Amino acid sequence: MLNCQEVTRLVSESQERSLTLREKMSLRTHVMMCSGCRNYEKNMMSLRLTARAFAKGADERVKK
Repeated sequence: MLNCQEVTRLVSESQERSLTLREKMSLRTHVMMCSGCRNYEKNMMSLRLTARAFAKGADERVKK
């Protein structure tokens, strides 16, 4: 089973590459049982969406 340090690494890597099935399963299993890693994953997703929205807004400002 993964520890929290390995999970945070996989969460970060999942934003840059597709995880293997084994990595996904290990990640899901750990996140179901660990509220700290669950919160970390939610925060990373929120930051990712915010950055995308900002970048999209920046592109629209450049086009004007």
